[in-house]
Amino acid sequence: MLENIRLSFKGIWSHKMRSFLTMLGIIIGIAAIIAIVSTIQGTNEQIKENLIGSGDNTVKVALYQGDWTYEMGYEGSPKGVPVIGEDALKEIKNIEHVVDASVYLSRNDYGGVYYLNTTLSGGYVVGVDEHYFDTCSFIIQKGRGFTQRDYEEYRKVALLDKDSADALFQGEDPLGKTIEIKKEPYIIVGIVAKSQAFEPVINSIEDYYTYSQDAAGRVYVPDATWPIIYQYDEPQNLVIKVDSTDAMTNAGKEGANILNARLSTDDETLKYKAEDLLEQAKKIQELGDSTNSMLIWIAGISLIVGGIGVMNIMLVSVTERTQEIGLKKAIGAKKSNILGQFLTEASVLTSMGGILGVVSGIVLAEVISRVSETPVAISVPAAIGSVVFSMVIGIVFGMLPSYKAANLDPIEALRHE
Repeated sequence: MLENIRLSFKGIWSHKMRSFLTMLGIIIGIAAIIAIVSTIQGTNEQIKENLIGSGDNTVKVALYQGDWTYEMGYEGSPKGVPVIGEDALKEIKNIEHVVDASVYLSRNDYGGVYYLNTTLSGGYVVGVDEHYFDTCSFIIQKGRGFTQRDYEEYRKVALLDKDSADALFQGEDPLGKTIEIKKEPYIIVGIVAKSQAFEPVINSIEDYYTYSQDAAGRVYVPDATWPIIYQYDEPQNLVIKVDSTDAMTNAGKEGANILNARLSTDDETLKYKAEDLLEQAKKIQELGDSTNSMLIWIAGISLIVGGIGVMNIMLVSVTERTQEIGLKKAIGAKKSNILGQFLTEASVLTSMGGILGVVSGIVLAEVISRVSETPVAISVPAAIGSVVFSMVIGIVFGMLPSYKAANLDPIEALRHE
């Protein structure tokens, strides 16, 4: 085998230009497939990252009425929807892969939050429990967080994120200042931020509407003071933190099942549902699957063309080396020896084309990324698989020339001019 490989490289090197032109179809096909797969994976990872965010591995569970989140009216919390108590939280925290869980309330308060004459337009007011900031991976950038006494004594204190602080105070230090939420005074005690900064990539108006909610400013208050602002008990939301991104879907579904088991409402449309971000990402990714598959098949055609080129050049090689084959047979070479030599030469030729194709595909993917600002993710399995596949092409398309060489009559071969 090693001798066959050595002879194969010697033959390729002695006909450099012919060998390169023979490999060109393989190189182009493999390069196209690597570039397409890398771009697809990069785009899919971007979609996944945009939806999930900075990687805090949290999934939200909210009360839905039909296909939409429950909208609060003036009647308060619907009958039969209990408060999420410590027993429910304990059961949820015992779910496999769950690290922590927290309850919160949230409202998009149009014009209800203001400082002096400045209004927080489109911002959110969020009532949080003691575990919320740890669960969602927030850090205190300035000032302090909520203390146990803030909850016990119903203190009207608030925390802002950067967006709400910039919108309300426009560069002024907010600590110690008083804002009004539904005409209730709240003192700003701190500024919070995600522990990992993240900005989604916005490439279209659809992306904007998908991610704009997360970019809106937020004002956080202790959930104990929520009835002071809004007067009514409201359905709580749940946020679950898990130890890996892949565990988010199952943890969210199990958390929703635990809360639904505690519902006693006659309204069958009221159900807790998990925000399945991985499923959303999967649906978006599937939209381009048919196009991507078609592109890969088109690129695969060039591999077939390259294989036919290999078959053609190997047939030419058999004709050129007819006397050499006759001499080898005359001194005792078996059919299997001749067959192995030509199959090895064909597979070495296409394997070299595969390797050059992978390198070219990586370079092409990087060029596409820089020109179109599209993310890429090089797939190692795809690269290895491409080289192996190119070797298989060499064996398949080299079979006919090799079989022809192995079955040459040694006497007729020696007489060949």
